Amino acid sequence: MNRLLSTAAGLVMVAAAALSADTAALWVCAGAAAAVVAGTVVRAMSTAAVLLVAVALVLAGAAAAPAAVCGLTAAGYLVLRHTAEITAPTAMAMAGFALAALAAVAIPLRLPWAPLAAPLVVLAVVVLATRPLWADRLHGRRN
Repeated sequence: MNRLLSTAAGLVMVAAAALSADTAALWVCAGAAAAVVAGTVVRAMSTAAVLLVAVALVLAGAAAAPAAVCGLTAAGYLVLRHTAEITAPTAMAMAGFALAALAAVAIPLRLPWAPLAAPLVVLAVVVLATRPLWADRLHGRRN
């Protein structure tokens, strides 16, 4: 059942990328669809499928909404392909990042220093997100 659901998510990812695709991007989407099918046997092909969809989005110059759908389904596809299930925190994180990406594109801020602050913000988010994994080790407690 997990393999069927992950394959469906992968094909939805490819279909969302193909919506705004031109000829070159459609060929890349065809390769991505083949990689999704091959990913049912070889897990590494699922990563190749996601990368091919990213290439198709760049070639097509896709709008933010289809790109967000591709990102959301790609995350679900990879999680389902490599684990047994999507947990509630995983689903909330996936949806939160998709909404944050859409908000970042939709809000027209003209801040010249924003590109300089972005890496620091990403680092802070990663530190906060991984805190449960390393915080106990700082205090000498092991699992």
